[in-house]
Amino acid sequence: MSPQPIYLDHAATTPVRPEVLEAMTPYFGARFGNPSSTHRWGREARAALDEARERVARCLGAAPDEVCFTSGGTEGDNLAVLGGWRALRAKGRRAVVTSPIEHKAVLQSVHQAAKEGAEERILQVDRSGAVSLEDARARIGAGDLALTSVMWVNNETGVIQPIEELAQLTKAAGGLFHTDAVQAFGKVEVDARTVPFDFVAVSGHKLGAPKGIGAFYIRRGTPLEPLFFGGSQDRGRRPGTENVAYAVGLARAMELALAERAAHWTALEALRDRLEAALLARVPDALINGRGARRAPHILNVSVPGTDSESLLMALDLQGVAASSGSACQSGSITPSHVLSAMGVRADLASAAIRMSLGSLTTPADIDRVAELFPALILKARGLAGVA
Repeated sequence: MSPQPIYLDHAATTPVRPEVLEAMTPYFGARFGNPSSTHRWGREARAALDEARERVARCLGAAPDEVCFTSGGTEGDNLAVLGGWRALRAKGRRAVVTSPIEHKAVLQSVHQAAKEGAEERILQVDRSGAVSLEDARARIGAGDLALTSVMWVNNETGVIQPIEELAQLTKAAGGLFHTDAVQAFGKVEVDARTVPFDFVAVSGHKLGAPKGIGAFYIRRGTPLEPLFFGGSQDRGRRPGTENVAYAVGLARAMELALAERAAHWTALEALRDRLEAALLARVPDALINGRGARRAPHILNVSVPGTDSESLLMALDLQGVAASSGSACQSGSITPSHVLSAMGVRADLASAAIRMSLGSLTTPADIDRVAELFPALILKARGLAGVA
């Protein structure tokens, strides 16, 4: 009998939680109305949408009118970077500051802004993958700042960035601050009452909600040009008929993630540390990328000299273990991770990196089985199978 498969790719996506599916189900059936309609079906849908917005807002420490529903993190990142920059360029603010370890949704948006006249300023990161605050002071404070965008938790290494300090530096320079909180929400506190960010992007499918729904926070009074044009939904910031069922599901998922955050952190950190220690004990020359920095508890990124990530992932998959080489959005790329390269990781080690991300499906037995399998897979990958 084959052993149960092990899913260690929660940073890529998570299963829809039963509580979320239960909350959504009525809106796939009798409560199907368009929330812009004035009849009873529309009013019923509008009430559900408004309630979902209020619940999401509470989870972010925000007011309901500061929350838009999007299709996910990528749209939120694009809306913040391009919408924020375009709103300020007429005022003579051209500079957009970001880091080289961002998700491509941010980096490509910054590149697009540069094509439209923005000045790109790329922050330095140290070898652990944390943004340099000294460099940030210089680049953010160099004048002409429109916007800074730095992710809260890196999706490949789990490194937590100094978001509060970066936000304060940006506000002092008169710019807008955006953070991609896709890997952060439910792991760290994301609260608009305590951190002066202007934009935040959250993605539902990282939290037990379906793919295709996200929350976008925009601080009241912040200038923003929409990416889409059409109706007056979401105050014109994100027009289009709202996905009521998914908005309801996202609200429930965010509430659950917030309520469970402390316990979730403790449990996942213990499992990650157990896996990390076991791998290093069995494969002493393995490198933990991001080690030494503050890290979220659910991501472990490891490079093993003499191997390559593609071979290791295939070998793990054959044993029923799902992992990845980094961002799921980069699947199929044959180049080393841009995140690890920016950290100064050697090209051969960056090409040998795999990401194992833990979550609701992860058990101590899973961790122990992966640790047991790993050395033999490494030997095989190195062409040393059967050699002591």
